[in-house]
Amino acid sequence: MTIKPDPSLVLPDDLGRLHFVGIGGSGMSGIARLFHERGFAVTGSDRSDSATVQSLRELGIPVAIGHGAAHVGDADTLVVTGALWVENPEYQEALRRGLPVLHRSQALAWLVRGERLLAVAGAHGKSTSTGMLVTALRALDRDPSFVNGAVIQGANTSSAWGEGDLFVVEADESDGSFLLYDTAIALVTNIDTDHLDHYGSAEAIAEAFVDFAHAASELVVLSADDAGTRELRDALVARGSAPRILTFGEAADADVRLTAVSETGPIAFTIVADGVEAHGQLGVPGRHNALNAAGSVAVLLGIGVPLAEAVAALDGFAGTLRRFESHGEAAGVRLYDDYAHHPTEVAAALQTARSVVGDHRVIAIHQPHLFSRTQQMAGEFAAVYERLADRTVVLDVYGAREDPIPGVTGALVSEAFTDGSVVDYRPDWSEAAARVAEIARPGDIVMTLSCGDVYRILPSVREAILAAAGENAADAPDTAEEPLR
Repeated sequence: MTIKPDPSLVLPDDLGRLHFVGIGGSGMSGIARLFHERGFAVTGSDRSDSATVQSLRELGIPVAIGHGAAHVGDADTLVVTGALWVENPEYQEALRRGLPVLHRSQALAWLVRGERLLAVAGAHGKSTSTGMLVTALRALDRDPSFVNGAVIQGANTSSAWGEGDLFVVEADESDGSFLLYDTAIALVTNIDTDHLDHYGSAEAIAEAFVDFAHAASELVVLSADDAGTRELRDALVARGSAPRILTFGEAADADVRLTAVSETGPIAFTIVADGVEAHGQLGVPGRHNALNAAGSVAVLLGIGVPLAEAVAALDGFAGTLRRFESHGEAAGVRLYDDYAHHPTEVAAALQTARSVVGDHRVIAIHQPHLFSRTQQMAGEFAAVYERLADRTVVLDVYGAREDPIPGVTGALVSEAFTDGSVVDYRPDWSEAAARVAEIARPGDIVMTLSCGDVYRILPSVREAILAAAGENAADAPDTAEEPLR
């Protein structure tokens, strides 16, 4: 069993010395960095070393590798990730000592008290939209503080303190923790049936989003294209005393309408609002990124930025790590990684790959994430991969915060393909890398997809492709570095 945030917990006035268990995660590292920069004594631990851990150490934050009760040291407060098991010895040591234990979302809620909070929520596109807003606000000299779930290209970090009046956060709905924040401006990108392990039903997910959006004191920005957010808009109006609402998307009734999308190369588009139009271009491909840009522009318009300036501030946005992130190439085969872990996200990532691969093929490496999601959605994943990838190699399940479910493996996905000749189930990573090398040809795209640790297979894939091509991996440039989280 993993640790869930306790919404009834009264946050202490003084946190004292902080110890982060699982500090190397994308969300945890960003929060720890901000506490450190505010003068708090911060320590941490993680199960393995990583580029993120190294970057924290360079800031002066001690990080222990592995988990043991002694790592808690003289901490006054323990901060835990939602992926932490209750059996963790550091968590048990904190309970033994009677130390306050905060879920990372509660630590962030403590950190942003009194700030003008711009919270980005939704099933898909949160990290990218957060990155776009931070990029645009910086270009507009608004210098926001921020915590994102991924490193923002250009900022080269997932979190920072700024001098402006806005604090931008990626608000996680997966465990209900987005309800902890005192939000001024809310952006909801979309709503999907996910995280049923926490909510239990689609109705409960929808109600949580209504509570989140209704609590926004200044503005709510919603997709006009998504059925879930359209229902959310109606629910807000029905509740009465709804906050100000702006909508965005390609729908004819959107307040901020996306038009003339060009998917040739980096995405280009036109946005129309109040009869005025502006043309924009990003530094990343993918139609879904044009929609994310429209949502970001709607937020900027809502806080008083003129349309032309809002769109121009997004020009050249270079993306966030683990979102269609290039890892170079091997013998002419292009290597990419993407965080997609839901069928909707996988479809968007594969469509992006298809828009840039030309006449060559897309080879997907799928790492199922969570046993419950794999059990519920194996058929949906198979259908998406079979439709949009030329070949798919399926790994085993990355369980993260869940106990294994008997009979649930990656084979559930591979067996759901109607054409078994286009999929291979390879739970052994070395065998998976070798199989990809057998399939791949110069010009193809090989892309890993999951929010687990699947990106770690790319060096092996690279070596296998080079070996198959008769090249020496030691002589080739290393383009498959571990991403900073």
